Order: sequence, then structure tokens, then C-alpha cells
Amino acid sequence: MKEKVEAVLNKIRPALQRDGGDVELVEIQEGGIVRVRLKGACAGCPMSQMTLRNGIERVLKQEIPEVKAVEPA
Repeated sequence: MKEKVEAVLNKIRPALQRDGGDVELVEIQEGGIVRVRLKGACAGCPMSQMTLRNGIERVLKQEIPEVKAVEPA
């Protein structure tokens, strides 16, 4: 599953990088919980929770049904 998650994050990454940020996969826990770390401009952005939920989590759940949630690391 790690390879699938990395592949999806690689699709999302260019949009984050355009705004000076990035995302890093930290771990995949049992039960389909994906933990990621927002980096660069995304790390301190007030909109980071929206990016995490409406962007990263939505796309991961859409493309990988086993993903149940995305949490910040």
C-alpha cells in the first residue's frame, strides 16, 4: 500500500510545490490511517488543515479505498 500512497502523493505534490510547500509520507498505520507531514510553506500555513482534509485526504481516499483517514504527523 505504501507504493500506492506514494504514487498518489506524487500526483498531488506539484500543486503543493507551486505554493512553496510539500508533503512527506511518515507512516501507514493499521486500519488505513495515513500519517503525513506538510513541509515548507504548507507547514505553517493557516489553511494547512483544509489542504490536508479537502486535498490530500480526499484524493487518497478516492484513489485508494483502503485509506480511511489522513492525519498530520
